[in-house]
Amino acid sequence: MLTFRPRLLDCLGDYSRQRFATDLLAGLTVGVVALPLAIGLGVASGVSPGAGIYTAIIGGFLVSALGGSRVQIGGPAGAFVGLVYAIIVQYGLPNLLLCTAMAGVFLFILGAARLGTLVKYVPQPVTSGFTSGIAVTIALTQIKDFFGLKLEVVPAAFFERVVALVRAAPTGGIWATLIGAAAVAAIVLWPKPWSRYVPGTMVAVVAGTAVVWVFRLPVETIASRFGAGAFPDGLPVFQPLTFDLAHLGELIRPAMAITLLGGIESLLSAVVADGMTDDRHDSNQELMGQGVANFVVPFFGGIPVTGVLARTATNVRNGAGSPVAGIVHALTLLAIVLVAAPVAKFIPLTVLAAVLLVVAFNMGDWAEFRVLHRYAKSDAAVFLVTFVLTVIFDLTVAVEVGMVLAAGLFIKRVTDTTQVAVLDETGAPGQGHEHVKDLPPGVLVYRVFGALLFGAADKLDSVIRRANTDTKVVILHVAAVTALDATALSALEALREKLRHHKKHLILSGPHTQPYFLMEKSGFLDRVGAENVAADLESAVARARELVGR
Repeated sequence: MLTFRPRLLDCLGDYSRQRFATDLLAGLTVGVVALPLAIGLGVASGVSPGAGIYTAIIGGFLVSALGGSRVQIGGPAGAFVGLVYAIIVQYGLPNLLLCTAMAGVFLFILGAARLGTLVKYVPQPVTSGFTSGIAVTIALTQIKDFFGLKLEVVPAAFFERVVALVRAAPTGGIWATLIGAAAVAAIVLWPKPWSRYVPGTMVAVVAGTAVVWVFRLPVETIASRFGAGAFPDGLPVFQPLTFDLAHLGELIRPAMAITLLGGIESLLSAVVADGMTDDRHDSNQELMGQGVANFVVPFFGGIPVTGVLARTATNVRNGAGSPVAGIVHALTLLAIVLVAAPVAKFIPLTVLAAVLLVVAFNMGDWAEFRVLHRYAKSDAAVFLVTFVLTVIFDLTVAVEVGMVLAAGLFIKRVTDTTQVAVLDETGAPGQGHEHVKDLPPGVLVYRVFGALLFGAADKLDSVIRRANTDTKVVILHVAAVTALDATALSALEALREKLRHHKKHLILSGPHTQPYFLMEKSGFLDRVGAENVAADLESAVARARELVGR
């Protein structure tokens, strides 16, 4: 049954004027911080500055109003830059908008189906790998504007992009480079106590714009690149999506990539925010809120929306306690657009590139590379493969391969922990196993320990091989089997059938919980015989004595 209850409703129950004042200040601050990021992310993604800003306004409003976190801030994210740019190059802008709307539907379905907790099944090496890879991708997209390179089109493919940037290196502009470097220095060196009220990114944008405009420096700006009308100066306009039903199936894969990345980014951001606020978000409601935002935004020319950690953390540090702060942040952006549009179109692109280079540096998990040698080789391999594939190909390929590789290594680890050992009258030395007293001749006892899944089913081969000897009864002590699947059950069935064919017997000792119910449901216990299923090892040995006549 669908449960749709935004966190905002819970917060408004005991809302006060004092809490509104705190949320108002936090929302105003985050709105100022979000402006250069929204513009820069829009430009870096291959769309207009207006698309980035409208995404922050509409998406930010809907995520706060309908999401499952008290303090989450939604908007365009650096994680989407490479993916969005690649989709535009391959499929075109209209299809990017359609993919975003489709991702919104998928996200809402995931939340409605209460699958929000699935993010915990994405291994840390995969998330760290693609996060660092995305950071490198963002940095590569900003080199052209940061150095003022004369390059008409930046290829989407990694190797082609690197070659194009290297060839265009001699065309760099000294003024663009100097202004960009100064902007990076201003952001990095801006005193942290002051950044709570005036963020360094805004200082860099305002100062850089003023210097370029006053001294008429030959540096490319938003207006010179996109035209005077590229920066929005009014309310967003509704525009229906266009699509071709015949090619709709081709867009499912990129739409799923947006869904996966948006879900992971937003829920990870919400988890971090929980730790900062001692709160607990509703992951399913958060996905539904994100879904609505991503479905609505494309109808106003916007790009994918997700929860963004940097702006969420800024929101928390400034005292936000409810989604009202996020709503104020969206309205602040709208007010800036309506008031400051005539000036904002003169922002130099090298300054926006500087902002995103700092964002890329801050979002990468660079510390992972320094401690990689301490990881298990398998985890290190997953991290590096995901990182390299994200940089060279795209996030979709990286996450798919990373998840498959991580799943395969997980199966191997589980398999390695599964043991099938022979027990005799002294038990297995050093293992702390039960001792088998008065074990009659012709009876073999095997203790199975761990998860008996398809990767470990072949470990029963030793039991089957020894069944060819003068053994009359095989006891499988499975009290320590934590899980059983169909493949392992098939191996057990093969063992039972082989023993029956040679007029020998199989006794199960101590099956419980999941293995027991699976064996019962499949009819395996009936085929073994109720009399040959014992509660413990002592009872199994007693039954074996009956079968061998001793």
